[in-house]
Amino acid sequence: MSNLIETLKAQIIEQLNLAELKPEDIDPNAPLFGDGLGLDSIDALELIVLLEKHHGIKIQDPKDAKAIFASLQSMADYIIANKK
Repeated sequence: MSNLIETLKAQIIEQLNLAELKPEDIDPNAPLFGDGLGLDSIDALELIVLLEKHHGIKIQDPKDAKAIFASLQSMADYIIANKK
């Protein structure tokens, strides 16, 4: 799991062009949106692309996205639960 979280940190930094951040700056349990990492709705679309491109996972119901992208940890949990 920790390898997946470290991989996700690097992928998020690259996908969202967050060059000012280092992987160790991202708390796996902090919110990705709002007060945490401060992502917005455009970033959410990029995260969906990231899941499909790097992990082969499509989000079936868009209503689930809020829970999936609540934190880095919730993303990792979703990937593990839905990996084929």
